[in-house]
Formats: sequence, C-alpha cells, structure tokens
Amino acid sequence: MKRPKLKKASKRMTCHKRYKIQKKVREHHRKLRKEAKKRGHKKPRKDPGVPNSAPFKEALLREAELRKQQLEELKQQQKLDRQKEQERKRKLEVNPGDEQSNVEPQKEPEEPRSKKAKSGKQNPKKLHCQELKKVIEASDVVLEVLDARDPLGCRCPQVEEAVIQHGHKKLVLVLNKSDLVPKENLESWLSYLNRELPTVVFKASTDIKGREKILKMKKKKKKALPFQSKVCCGREALWKLLEGFQQSCGKEIQVGVIGFPNVGKSSIINSLRRELICSVGIPMGLTRSMQVVPLGKQITVIDSPCFIISPSNSSTALALRSPASIEELRPLEAASAILSQADSQQVVLKYTVPGYKDSLDFFTKLAQRRGLHQKGGCPNVESAAKLLWSEWTGASLGYYCHPPTSWNHSPHFNETIAANLKRDFNLEELEKNNIDSIKVLRGLHSTNRILFRSSGLTNGVLEERDIPEELPRQREDKGDGGDQENVDGEINAEILDVAPVQEDTREVLPGESKAGKPSDRPFTSVDNMSEEGDDDAYDFSTDYV
Repeated sequence: MKRPKLKKASKRMTCHKRYKIQKKVREHHRKLRKEAKKRGHKKPRKDPGVPNSAPFKEALLREAELRKQQLEELKQQQKLDRQKEQERKRKLEVNPGDEQSNVEPQKEPEEPRSKKAKSGKQNPKKLHCQELKKVIEASDVVLEVLDARDPLGCRCPQVEEAVIQHGHKKLVLVLNKSDLVPKENLESWLSYLNRELPTVVFKASTDIKGREKILKMKKKKKKALPFQSKVCCGREALWKLLEGFQQSCGKEIQVGVIGFPNVGKSSIINSLRRELICSVGIPMGLTRSMQVVPLGKQITVIDSPCFIISPSNSSTALALRSPASIEELRPLEAASAILSQADSQQVVLKYTVPGYKDSLDFFTKLAQRRGLHQKGGCPNVESAAKLLWSEWTGASLGYYCHPPTSWNHSPHFNETIAANLKRDFNLEELEKNNIDSIKVLRGLHSTNRILFRSSGLTNGVLEERDIPEELPRQREDKGDGGDQENVDGEINAEILDVAPVQEDTREVLPGESKAGKPSDRPFTSVDNMSEEGDDDAYDFSTDYV
C-alpha cells in the first residue's frame, strides 16, 4: 500500500543525531562544572530557617507568616485597582459625555495651567510647527523641496506666505526626484515654476547598497561617513546659486530646507555635503527637530521637520502628504483615493493585473498577483492597499502630472514680489545648469510611467492653535507604540531615502500577516526526509546548552 503524503514536512530527526546532541550538551555542562570548581564557586547553601534552639522561634515564624499575608493582600488590592481603572476608561470611551458628570463631584485643588501642560507630553505636531518657525526665522534663503512627480501638490501657500511676509528672505524651489518623471514633463514644469520663483532641477544621492555595513561602521567610529554615491544630479547648480547669492550679500548666509514629508529634504543636505550627516529613511516624518549643518565657511544649511497638512485637504492629498494618514484613514480609503486619480490603463500595465471595475476589485487582483493571502486562501485586500500606498509615498514609483494649461500668479504672489525674490540670483547660469542636469538624467521606460491628476496646492498648518486636539484613544495608541517608534527611528536613522519595491522581492509591510507572504521552500514528503536529514545543519564544534 502506498504511503499517503503529508501536508507538512516532518520535524522528526534521526536517533543518532538526537543522541549526539544530548551527548554534546552533557559534555558542555560537565565543562562548565569543572571551570566553576577551579574558580572555587560553590552552590549557595539553602536557608536552614530558624533553628529550634533559637529563642522566640514561634513568634518569629508568626511574624514572617503575617508579613507574607500582608504582601499578598497588597498585590491583590493593586490588581483590583488596576481593573477598576481600566473599566472606568472603557466606559469613558463608550460614553464620553459621562466624563464631566463623573468628574465634577470630585473636584481637586486647582493648579496653574502651565504646570499641567508641562506635566503631559506636548503634541508632536505643535513641536513641528515651533521648529519650522525657528528655521524660517533663522534663514536668509529658504529652499522649498518639491516632489517632481507632483510639484503643485507639494507647495504649501501658508508657509510660502509666511516666508514672503518677512520681506528680506529669498524663496527657491528645488524639484527633487527628477529622474522619476519624463524629461518633457520635467521641462514643462520647470518653465511653469520659473515664471514665479527660481527653480533648481535636483536628484539626491540615494545609494542604499551596503547600508548595513555603513551603519555598523558609524556606530563604531561615530563620525560622518563619505557619501560614495555618484548618482547625484543638480548639486553644482544649487551650490553655484547659493554661492552667488552669498557673494552678492557679502556676509555669511543660512539656508533653510523645508517641505512636506518624504520629498527628500535630508537627502538633499547629505548630497550637498557628500556625507551621511542627516537622518534619512523610509518612514514619513523622520526629522523631528531642526539640525544645523555647515556647508562651507560662509554657508550653513538648516534641516527642518516636515509641514503639517491641514485636514481640510482632499483625501488624495491627505494620503500622499500626511505621515499619519494610513492610521487616521483606513488603508483601503487612502489607497482608493490615490487610485482614483491615476490613469487606469497605465496602472494595469505597471502592476500587471487584468482590467478592474473599481478599487476593491483592483486590490483583490493585486493581492492574488503578489501572493498576499489570509487564512483559508482569501486575498488580503488590506495588505494590497498598504502595498500600493507605500509605493506611491516612497521614492521608487514613476508617476507624473501635467502642469496647469493656464498660468496665473498664486494668491499670495504678484509681479513685484516675484521680481524681488528673483533679485541677487544669477538666473541665466541657473538655466544653463538646469539644462545640463536634465540631459544627464535617465528617463523612465514608458511602461513605468503613470499619469496622475494633481489636486492642486496643499494647505498646511503653521499656527499651533489651528492644530486639532487629539482624542483620548489616539493618545493611548501613540503612548503604547511610542517606545517602539523611538527604537525604529534609531534603527532607520541612517537608512537612505529610497527603498525600491520590486514585484518579486519586497519587505513585509506593517500589519501584513506572515501567512500572506508566499513561501519560497516547496513542501517535502516523508520519503524525502531521509535524503535531507544528512544535510541538516548542526555545528558539533560549538557548545550548546
């Protein structure tokens, strides 16, 4: 009779191998005992307790027993108090209106509001606004970094207006990630933006090969490492522009770098300095405070945290520009908003899926294509939505949008302001350098391009009073994940800004189940186990406990 094949490979090992492991463990223990004997370490003696000859033995034993009971009662009381506190919090979450009625009778002595504010953690969004204001005030030239894939969507009118109101400050636009759009589209955007502000074509250095070795070296030496990437484009154009402005001023200048999350602010500074000096990484909003980086004797660059997006923006803008959009919005909603603005035919070509009716149908087909499955073989639609969201907010996907057909000044600009902002810059030299940069850039293949409909300027929040207060549940969620977030920030502090997501090899997204990832190892039957048993790796030259 033929033996039935098992669904999973057996974990049994041969007796010879098991006995060998046990023998090795015994030898290891014997070795440890010999070493301990040589060092003179002996086993700690057991506590003999109170001897019978001791006076008042019964009284001492009674006291010890009483102390033990008191400790147990205290633990039980603390456990009950914790349970009551958790029940109270749950009731407040279900019925927030009852909070005032429960709190009013138990009035506590009033304390100054300033003390209460200091005792609790400050909202990180408010800290971002404070740091951003400091950067704008300290800068002579402000570089607003735009994503070349959607330049208009990366412009914030509130921040630009705040820069203009200072009067003596200059505003320059930097089109980063210029290699991810067609050259014709880049040229049209350059001519559109140059009418209003000086614009620099840029492509930051994003070489992530051997980043683990770089991190280990940096932990040991704790020094800035040379940036060995040769893919930077537009560095000379931006450097000459800043150097020319500094010479016309005749004094030291400070350059502030601002922009929405994941546009590549810190990567531009690393490219200018040619060192891994600013923290860059895949997570959005990694930079949380201003960082001063000297470029030369006369020029200093200031890195800043990202803009805070206003909740009044469209769902597409929130999904692309907000670091917390995937938590505040549901993944399906955020990814569907992005998908609705993209050209469906080009999306089908890029992701190699058949035609789809709606976003849910697309995510189902994408999950089947990428092998994202739940228990029972159902396609994991949520993981597919997170995958699409991570690709569109990252720096590997090539999408582009056309500039508006008719050109008009922005509401906070006019001809006088535009002329004043362009003064003291060598625009002719900048134009020549931009043309040279565009020639050097490598364009994407037509199959990797996706046409995108921009939602226009993105409104931001600059004043702390305009930031909405967080709900209690959001605070608790952030409190639970705060330690992990800090750890991740330290780990990713030196990881560069680009992580290309390929079709076959990709990282598991947060929230994606391990079951959703297809296994590379085929199932093996019991008949093949005898052949695989000899090759099973077990190092007998190492001590195992």
